[in-house]
Amino acid sequence: MGNKSVHKGQTMNTLFTMLLFLVFVLCALFTVLIGGKVYENITARMDENYTGSTALNYIANKVRQGDAYGGIQVKEVEDTPVLELSQEINGETYMTMIYYKDGSIRELFTDTQSGLGLSDGLEIIECDGLNLSQDGRLITVETTGEGGSSLTLSLRSGGGADE
Repeated sequence: MGNKSVHKGQTMNTLFTMLLFLVFVLCALFTVLIGGKVYENITARMDENYTGSTALNYIANKVRQGDAYGGIQVKEVEDTPVLELSQEINGETYMTMIYYKDGSIRELFTDTQSGLGLSDGLEIIECDGLNLSQDGRLITVETTGEGGSSLTLSLRSGGGADE
């Protein structure tokens, strides 16, 4: 009879060890699943912030590079607000147009006589929308959608030619 109780004790120990191992495996599985969801959320937020902040930084750098008196204006071209930066190179006037079309911010660098339109611009970055406005020396740039943000730039050169 003593042999049966030893065998029963060993069975209980084995059963308890297996149950403890099962609890450990389940905890590890849930930790991995929760960690995966957290990583997915962080990645989605980073993508949203990347689109908005990168677009704004790109446009801000372009404005800072091209800031010359009368060289920067927000205009309507083909019913689209366009940030137009003009510059003279070797006696000819060139312009860079930054605008939103077909789900992305685009840029077109051309001379004034080329005949190129907004559909010819190169895609810079995808985003949900871009709003551009100018009030004297202040240019407001706003990306819309998730991760959207806005930026107001003050032209050091004095603004557009109509000022």
